[in-house]
Amino acid sequence: MRGIRLIIHICLCMSVLMPAIPAAAKDAPAPPPVDPVKQERLHLFQRMEAVYGIPWTYLAAFDQYERAMKVGKKRNQEKAATPRLTAIDIPAERWCGPLNPDPEDTNPVSIRFFGGIGVDGDGDGKSDRTSDPDVLTTVVQHLSTYGFSREDWRIGLWMYYQRGRAVRTIDQFATIYEKYQHLDLEGRHFPIPRNFSYSYRSTWGDARGWGGRRIHEGTDIFAGYGTPVLSTGYGTIEVIGWNRYGGWRIGMRDMSNVYHYYAHLSGFRKGLKVGDIVEPGQVIGYVGSSGYGKPGTSGKFPPHLHYGMYRETGENEWAFDPYPYLVNWERLRKR
Repeated sequence: MRGIRLIIHICLCMSVLMPAIPAAAKDAPAPPPVDPVKQERLHLFQRMEAVYGIPWTYLAAFDQYERAMKVGKKRNQEKAATPRLTAIDIPAERWCGPLNPDPEDTNPVSIRFFGGIGVDGDGDGKSDRTSDPDVLTTVVQHLSTYGFSREDWRIGLWMYYQRGRAVRTIDQFATIYEKYQHLDLEGRHFPIPRNFSYSYRSTWGDARGWGGRRIHEGTDIFAGYGTPVLSTGYGTIEVIGWNRYGGWRIGMRDMSNVYHYYAHLSGFRKGLKVGDIVEPGQVIGYVGSSGYGKPGTSGKFPPHLHYGMYRETGENEWAFDPYPYLVNWERLRKR
């Protein structure tokens, strides 16, 4: 009995002497690092909301749309003293006025005289289109002339872009920002869960004959019938239903304005509908062999997921090879 008491006493002493290990350090993954640039950008949007009453999510969505449309293009920052926080680049003609002889005019008085929209947002006496406060104040004042409700904001966006797709995409971005309340929405996920068997290779550009000669715009991921299909990013469901090539398919637009196309499905996640917000790794459907015919056609090929990616250019959308992205997302998941 004394031996048992001695052992218990020793264990109690060791528990006191040993440093405590926080539970979070044992199993929970480390939180993602905070991007200081995104935090500063968020704070800028929030300051504009405090001053003008426009929800910061609207400004963030407008900025994100401009950022996505500029992918692969050099931003106009040659005259900026410091790197810009925002990607909004208002054309000189619109900023200074269509009849202004000086396309780099920063005088608020002459800009207003020539019908320009540029204003002085930071109080330095200049209307500088490379200044984030000036640009955001100009956007707020110009679009708020149509009102402050969400529908008024949509009307203002239509008058600015004259494109329904731009209005819809910016509205989707704003809805997603409202849900998550932060700007770090660039996460990605491989479209098949890790505990299911699958195989794929680069099939970009392969010939296709059904429905006319065409090339394959995507990557085929072969998996068992009914294997879950996961969202590859944060985004909004834009399309769900049948088409004769892809069968039961889903179209999702992410926060980079990239359209993700999931085809040949056997079904959709229960309750999934157009307008739903999805996030990386969330089940949206199931692998099948549907397509190449009228609604309900299935079994003309082995079950697989056709996965495609499309980027908007401002006038149309063009497909690009998703294979390198899939390889990268798979590698990141294995880590």
